[in-house]
Amino acid sequence: PSNAFIGASWIALLAGTVTFCIGLWNADMYLNEKGYYFTVLMFGLFAVISVQKAVRDKLEGIPVTDIYYGISWFASILSILLLVIGLWNADLLPSEKGFYAFSFLLALFGAVAVQKNIRDSKDIEKSN
Repeated sequence: PSNAFIGASWIALLAGTVTFCIGLWNADMYLNEKGYYFTVLMFGLFAVISVQKAVRDKLEGIPVTDIYYGISWFASILSILLLVIGLWNADLLPSEKGFYAFSFLLALFGAVAVQKNIRDSKDIEKSN
């Protein structure tokens, strides 16, 4: 991976995660609501990294159990669904809902890209 792509990936991950958390910090909602959204963010980040790893392992011929592969996909979809359900039922302005949705998706994309770059960099180190 190029340095530009590595940098863009880290910026996407940090921008999505940090802006989501800043939005929660400044939000006028109960602490349990903030905890829900923060937990969904962390769950989503872990889940998409697991999907990326499982997909990459399968492509490289590294054994991946079907149950782990399926759970990884299920967890990723579930995290997005939980955010959608939470935002759908939240007493927030549409612009706030959009802010959380897009910063969440940016963080997930960034996590997948960073994981890919780390894996690619390790593979290049091994071959050198």
